[in-house]
Amino acid sequence: MGDRLDVHPVSPQPRLIQRAVDTLERGGLLVAPSDAGYLFAWGIDAVKAEERVQKLRGLDSKHPFTLLCARLNEVGRLAKLDDRAFRLVKPLVPGPYTFILPVSSELPRRFKQAKRKVIGCRIPDHPVLLALIELWGSPLLSSSLELPEESPDRKDAFEVAELTLRHVDLMLDSGDCPPGPTSVIDVSGDDVVIVREGVGPIDL
Repeated sequence: MGDRLDVHPVSPQPRLIQRAVDTLERGGLLVAPSDAGYLFAWGIDAVKAEERVQKLRGLDSKHPFTLLCARLNEVGRLAKLDDRAFRLVKPLVPGPYTFILPVSSELPRRFKQAKRKVIGCRIPDHPVLLALIELWGSPLLSSSLELPEESPDRKDAFEVAELTLRHVDLMLDSGDCPPGPTSVIDVSGDDVVIVREGVGPIDL
């Protein structure tokens, strides 16, 4: 059974965010609030945590997960953000949007080994999650809480705890958060493609 920390939704307590970072450093799996429902989060090199998510969600090893970044320049290191993509992305971040972008040469080794050509990135607009990413010091991997036979993108903190605490190492509980899912925009090709219209309004 994972620990559950009550974190202030606007001014997260540094000592609690540090506890979450300590868990990440041990390769742990977190549940954290976002601007589009609660989500799973783990470090890029935490292979066992990722395998736990795959098992929980019934996913295969090739399923792409989303990278959570704190700033646009972090996205630019992981993905190719040309002028067109930059002009599209900049007004929408931070916010409930996931952008599919071509990978850059600075992609972490794990992704290079998988021969990924595109990655999903997002900059969430939630103080707790942003504080976590900032203190961690690099992007995190994430997944929705879409479990088999369960509805995804849960916003109710009590329900999330009931569903996930037995499967994770730590939950950052900041109360109910905005519902999901994110809007997904593919800017990896010649044309911009709306993959999913979620809670983030799209007016391109």
